[in-house]
Amino acid sequence: MAQPNSVKVLEICQIGPPPNSVPTTSLPLTFFDIPWLLCRPMQRLFFYELPYPTDHFKQTILPILKHSLSLAFQHFFPLASNLICPPQPLKPHILYTDGDSALLTITECMGDFDHIVANYPRNARDSHPFVPQLNPARVLPDNTRVVPLMSLQLTVFPNSGICIGVTFCHVAADGRAFHHFMKSWASICSKIIMGDLDCIDSNSTSLPFHNREVIKDPNGLETNLLEEWWNWASAWKEDTRLINDVLADKVRATFVLGQAHIKRLKHRITSQCMDKELEPLHISTFVVTCALIWVYLIKSQDRRVSKFSDIDNEKLYYFNFVADCRNRLAFPIPSTYFGNCLAICFVSLKRCELVGENGIFSAVKAIGNKVRELESGALEGAEKWLLDWKEISELGHLVTVAGSPRLGVYETDFGWGRPKKSEVVQIDVSGAISLAECSDEDGAIEVGLALSRENMDNFNAIFQHDLNLL
Repeated sequence: MAQPNSVKVLEICQIGPPPNSVPTTSLPLTFFDIPWLLCRPMQRLFFYELPYPTDHFKQTILPILKHSLSLAFQHFFPLASNLICPPQPLKPHILYTDGDSALLTITECMGDFDHIVANYPRNARDSHPFVPQLNPARVLPDNTRVVPLMSLQLTVFPNSGICIGVTFCHVAADGRAFHHFMKSWASICSKIIMGDLDCIDSNSTSLPFHNREVIKDPNGLETNLLEEWWNWASAWKEDTRLINDVLADKVRATFVLGQAHIKRLKHRITSQCMDKELEPLHISTFVVTCALIWVYLIKSQDRRVSKFSDIDNEKLYYFNFVADCRNRLAFPIPSTYFGNCLAICFVSLKRCELVGENGIFSAVKAIGNKVRELESGALEGAEKWLLDWKEISELGHLVTVAGSPRLGVYETDFGWGRPKKSEVVQIDVSGAISLAECSDEDGAIEVGLALSRENMDNFNAIFQHDLNLL
């Protein structure tokens, strides 16, 4: 018997730039790209209300989506390219050759669209039928691995909506670059729908910037990080667990932190600074949201334990986030630079500090100080990015962040309105939290979580109780 959200495959094809529109191009990896070579693929879903039957979608909307995607790939060609990983000591790089393309799968789902886009807790497996799979990597006779960098899936819910699913390798693009691509594709599609065939101005300042020479590396970070990657990759074991086994007890939910709650939380932290006669902290929406969720996650896990030992209370817990460096370095980088340009940041606090009376204040202080440090030294400690990740992730007390409220996820309009919902699906496996601006309230934040049923119930109880006290 088919599952409620099972999909029927209608078509499988490959979409690339128009023939002969992009020359053969090799892009070297910079030191910003290398840490993401072993990262699991990114998975993002965009859900749109679209009350048309499947035949209308296939005959009217699908051809425009395909054509506009091809035009978008003409400028964002790295996503239709392959990652080339030759044997050591040759360096990995991204290579586009004429005819390269991304896998596109068209499917139909008879499931309940409104349930799938709801914020309340639901089975984490519900979203996975809409996530495309990357084409498998190929191994050449000289042991060079050829890895496709993107795949896409369009799922139509008859008379209800559509889902645009994208899977891509982080080594090709960070969040800012990826959403630049998505908004450009959406803009082209929208203009075609409106009859504007002059979709892209070749002189537009919004076109992606691909010249990797703007990334300066006077301290030899590339060599250092490549060596770490080779060492790590030689012992890397791929996760071969079946996705249904990984998600067996997990539920996914979206929590909304309203603008009023965020303002009151910022005011509370500012007041505590004054009471303690401390210098003002860096109190941004991102910082206070991360601090709040970090503390609530630890508390939700702690409800299963009646008492913690002194040793447990002294254990360090870590929080990891990334920061865009396009405007934080000594050398200029265009805002439209396409690739990775992220600093990898870690902060730590003892468990007793996080769950204590001033836990949120302590978390705001730690995260805020790290953000402030970025302004004067974004690359401080960059040579240890991979080492720190390996060591800290193995400790098991790590919360990571995917996405950002500044990416403008809900500005991705293909011509039929803003997304009803967008989800970061890889957090179901990675355990990260996802952040985005709220779809229907200015200044509010959406927080995506995938937890065990018990932990989700605990988190929800803490979240609802504490917000009522703000």
